[in-house]
Amino acid sequence: MADHGGFEDFYTGTRHRLVTYLYAMTGDRAEAQDAAQEAYVRAWQRWTTVSGYDDPEAWLRTVAFRLCANHWRKAKNRLRAYVRHGPTADAPPPHADSVALITALKQLTVGERQAIILHHLLDLPVAEVAAQTGVPVNTVKTRLARGRRALAGLLDEEYDHA
Repeated sequence: MADHGGFEDFYTGTRHRLVTYLYAMTGDRAEAQDAAQEAYVRAWQRWTTVSGYDDPEAWLRTVAFRLCANHWRKAKNRLRAYVRHGPTADAPPPHADSVALITALKQLTVGERQAIILHHLLDLPVAEVAAQTGVPVNTVKTRLARGRRALAGLLDEEYDHA
């Protein structure tokens, strides 16, 4: 493990100046704090090297400013893509059957819900569901049977009220 001696003092002695610098550069306090946090993480990871620099704080400021510049560049690219392609189409509202199914699935036990979804929605064989959930095949079969029975009652009840 790397020696991180002196990092805490470095952090305490520079954090206010770094965030102030970034805030003045970006005009966005949250962005400044995020960039500072990421820069300190990078400094911590390389502390044995960074602590040997003539001016570790200058290295930290450079890293933090580059993080902000990357953020701006990505935002600019997102804006260009938005202008080029336009806004995404509004998603249609969910179908009433989908809402009823999700509502009913939420009322099952976690094990039953997981078995039903993996087997019926993702088309996994019972043996694969057992392997992925770490339970015996017969347990999966039991959960499927109980889950189907519960869903049938819940969905019939839902449609009786519709």
